[in-house]
Amino acid sequence: MVEWAGFYPCTCIAVDAQAYGSKNDRRQSEIQHDLPRLLDRAARGAGLDRTQWHIQRKGDEQLAVRPLDGAESRLVDDYIRHLVAELREYNVQRVPEARMRLRSVIHLGLVELAENGFAGSAVAATARLLNAPQLYDALAVQPHADLALLLSDDVFRSTVAGGHTTLRVEDFAQVTVQVKEYEGTAWLRVPALGAPAAASLRPGTAEAGKPAAPAPEDPARSRPEPAAACGADGGRGISQKYRAESISVTNVEGSLDARGSVFGFGSVGG
Repeated sequence: MVEWAGFYPCTCIAVDAQAYGSKNDRRQSEIQHDLPRLLDRAARGAGLDRTQWHIQRKGDEQLAVRPLDGAESRLVDDYIRHLVAELREYNVQRVPEARMRLRSVIHLGLVELAENGFAGSAVAATARLLNAPQLYDALAVQPHADLALLLSDDVFRSTVAGGHTTLRVEDFAQVTVQVKEYEGTAWLRVPALGAPAAASLRPGTAEAGKPAAPAPEDPARSRPEPAAACGADGGRGISQKYRAESISVTNVEGSLDARGSVFGFGSVGG
């Protein structure tokens, strides 16, 4: 494990289990047991070694700190992708109220290994970002999502906007986070149902000029209209006119063996 003296440029990775306080004792114990294992497996899948990270544990929450070493893009891209996959596999075996859903944050800045954890404004900012209302809103409006991710502006610009990941700028929604004394720009992503997508935020949570994604089009509205019943030349098409006088009803009494039969429905006179 890498040690350093004084303040050193680091990446801060924080996660917190959503709605932990509403769980019963057994479920809280299960989350504390399973969360570190999910994080370890996600790191291994991304080719990262969490045994080399400095980790501060707090029940349903973890803050990991690692020196900047050029792997920041893999954290944003591969590590989060593997973590979403681990959560999906974990949650599919559980009833909805027993699912583990995570809020996650990645930030960077100067960090000192202090006597009782970590010191530095970057650590404090990470904690504020983890409590951003936009993260809570994102999981609320996308109940099928297992994770919501918030990148600080510095992380976003040096990884995603810089073209160092497989993610696109439009996969994120720009938001302004205000928590206690902290205020700053951040970038929100919700990998819902296996596909990266910007969260559908409640009105007022996104920055001006950043509209929510349009609602999906009604398939019925996108279908072409049938052809007209008759053209000028008397040709036949498909009629949408309801003709009650042309309905024919056939009543069948007793049992009927219709195996191999073909039924057709039409109207008298076309």
